[in-house]
Amino acid sequence: MPQRFIGLMSGTSMDAVDAALVQINAQGQVKLEACYSLAIPQNLRSRLLKISHTDNWIADELAALDVAFSEHCTQAVKALLVKARLTPESITAIASHGQTVRHKPNFKIPYTCQIGDPARLAVSTGIDVIYDFRRKDIAAGGQGAPLVPAFHKQVFAHQKQSIAVINLGGIANVTWLGPEGQVLGFDTGPANTLLDQWVQQHYPNESFDKDAQFARAGEVQTPLLEQLLQHPFFSKPAPKSTGREEFNLDWLKPLLEKKQLSFQNVQRTLVELTAITVKDALKTLPQQPDAVYFCGGGTNNPLLMERFAELLTPAKCNTTENLGVDPQWVEAMAFAWLGWCYEHKKPGNQPEVTGASHPVVLGSKVLHK
Repeated sequence: MPQRFIGLMSGTSMDAVDAALVQINAQGQVKLEACYSLAIPQNLRSRLLKISHTDNWIADELAALDVAFSEHCTQAVKALLVKARLTPESITAIASHGQTVRHKPNFKIPYTCQIGDPARLAVSTGIDVIYDFRRKDIAAGGQGAPLVPAFHKQVFAHQKQSIAVINLGGIANVTWLGPEGQVLGFDTGPANTLLDQWVQQHYPNESFDKDAQFARAGEVQTPLLEQLLQHPFFSKPAPKSTGREEFNLDWLKPLLEKKQLSFQNVQRTLVELTAITVKDALKTLPQQPDAVYFCGGGTNNPLLMERFAELLTPAKCNTTENLGVDPQWVEAMAFAWLGWCYEHKKPGNQPEVTGASHPVVLGSKVLHK
C-alpha cells in the first residue's frame, strides 16, 4: 500500500518553503501528487539572513525564529492539503528539512544547524514530523551534505549511460550516476546565492535577476572571474559541501574594491562563475557524462542554461523534466523520500558522497499526539 509523505524544503536562498506531496510505494518509487510554494515574508527572511551571518547568536532570537519558521511551514502544509483535498490522517509523515542557519562540517567541532520547531509543526498540523536529516551523517564523520544524490540514484539511475544531475539551488551540487550503478556527488560552489544577493543589494524589491536581464546587459570581467576562481573551495577534493558561510557578499565585496565595475558586469561574471565551476567539477568525475540533467531554481535563468549548453558539449543538457520529474520540485521530493527511508529504517546517506564512515538512517521523529 503506497504511503503519502510531505517533503518541506527551504534552501540557502531563503525565499520560500516548497511543500511536495509525494506518494511512495513499497519499492521506494515516487510520484508527485501535489505541490505548493509559500514565499517567506520579507521580515522573516531578513531575520533569517541576519542570524545566518551572525557569529554570536542571541538565544532568544534563535528560539523566536525557530517558532516563526515552524509556523510558516505549518501554513505551507495546510495550504497543500487544501489544494490536494486531503486530510492530515491521509499523510504518513511530514519530512521537514528546516532552514539551515549554519553549516560547518569542517569546523573543529563539526556541526550543522537547521531551525523550524518540529514539535510545533506536528501539533499544529496533526501529522507526525521527521526532521534533523543532516546531523547523523556528520556524527558518522560525513559532511551532512549533499543528501539529494541518494534520491537522484533512486529515481534516475535506471539510465544505461553515464549521467550527471546538477541541482541549481542557492548552492550547486552534482550527482554522477555511472552505468553500473556507481554514485558520486558533492557541492560545486555557488549557483543562485551570489546572483540573488547581488541583485537584492542593488534592488531591494527584486529577489532575483528575472530572465537574466541584468546579467545579459553586462560582460564577463576576466580579472574578477580569475580572482573568484581562486577561492580554496573550488580546488578542494570531494567529499565537500558549502553554503552561505563561504559564499556571500562579505567575500565578494573586497574583491570589487578599486575595480569600478558596473552592477551588470559583476552579475554577468557571477553567472560565468557558476557555469565554469560546474564545468570544472564535471571534469573530476570518474567518467564524463553522456547527458547532464538540471534541476532547481537556477534552471529558470536562461543565460546560465545557455552557458551550460555551450560549455558542456558534447554532453546533452536538459532538465529533469526529460526524466519525468519537475525540476522545481526535486529537492522537496527528495526529503519526502528521505522521510520514507526513515520510516522504513533504510539508510538515507551515501557515504561515497558525504564522506561518512558508513550508511546511517537519517532523521528523528516527533509524534503529533
